[in-house]
Amino acid sequence: MKNTGHSRADLAGWSMVETRRAPRFRVAKPAQIERGGDKTPCIIRNISTSGAALQLLQLTDRIPAAFTLIIPEDDLKLPCRVVWRTPFRVGVTFV
Repeated sequence: MKNTGHSRADLAGWSMVETRRAPRFRVAKPAQIERGGDKTPCIIRNISTSGAALQLLQLTDRIPAAFTLIIPEDDLKLPCRVVWRTPFRVGVTFV
């Protein structure tokens, strides 16, 4: 590992610059990804007025680039577009 001359203590006060349009709130809310009648269960891990991070039970390559996020608890159906993926998470923006 390259030594930059900074210790963890030196960097502890630094924070990432927030670039999101709206603040996100951590949640653990059940939801479904719906596309063409097929529904895939997921968990909303954080949400804002502009998007959300979803945790999946299957690999993200099976999730389409655009879908409807159904949140039964709140009786919501939100059209989404995927903006990032990891093996078991998807970040979406609401369209």
